[in-house]
Amino acid sequence: MKRLDLISARLKSDEALTVAGLSEEFGVSSRTLSRDIQILRDQGLPIEADRGRGGGIRLHRTWGIGRVNFSYSEAIDLLVSLAVAEQMKSPFFMAELAPIRRKLLASFSPRLKDEISDIKSRIRVGEAASHMVLSAFSAPHPAVVEVLHQAFVTRHCLDISYRSIEGRLTRRRIEPHYLLLHSPVWYVLAFDHLRQAIRTFRCDRIEKATVQDTRFSVLGIDMFAATLKDLDVIGP
Repeated sequence: MKRLDLISARLKSDEALTVAGLSEEFGVSSRTLSRDIQILRDQGLPIEADRGRGGGIRLHRTWGIGRVNFSYSEAIDLLVSLAVAEQMKSPFFMAELAPIRRKLLASFSPRLKDEISDIKSRIRVGEAASHMVLSAFSAPHPAVVEVLHQAFVTRHCLDISYRSIEGRLTRRRIEPHYLLLHSPVWYVLAFDHLRQAIRTFRCDRIEKATVQDTRFSVLGIDMFAATLKDLDVIGP
């Protein structure tokens, strides 16, 4: 019935509504409107109505929770972000992250759970960046972040233009094995095909990035032990 759809839409608008006001708006009696409301309840819409002269009517405050559908990439982004936030151990607004993460994971397929677990294991969180590092820091370019994100998740090589701390621009082909956060500075722990060695790249110094067709197998984190140790002292 079209009226039911219209009533449902009005309730979802989160406006202050009353039974009397809706009855007048739709040109029906209060009894008819109450019958429509009951039909919507039977269809699963959690409608609350106040008793008495005012007759206030609304959706329950928790309406909508659990109804969000995520795409594959959104699910990965959200769960990895939660994992990073947990590692940062902030005392504010973080107390419920673990149960939230568990509830989200419970709704995913075993394959997706495995993929998310693998990506989480490739992200490290360290201490906040030093004042020396922050003095030369600027936010990474959004287009670079998007390409880097894609290559990291799918394990594809990247061609990048990278500006060193001295200001020299070089072109590299890298394998982005791990990401490291020294808030707010992100680093890529990579195998550099130009140097044929492990190298670290600050994301804010990557000026251009292009995903390549070539894929790579992730190296063990122990291969980056020396790099991780040095990053607490100096930037690359």
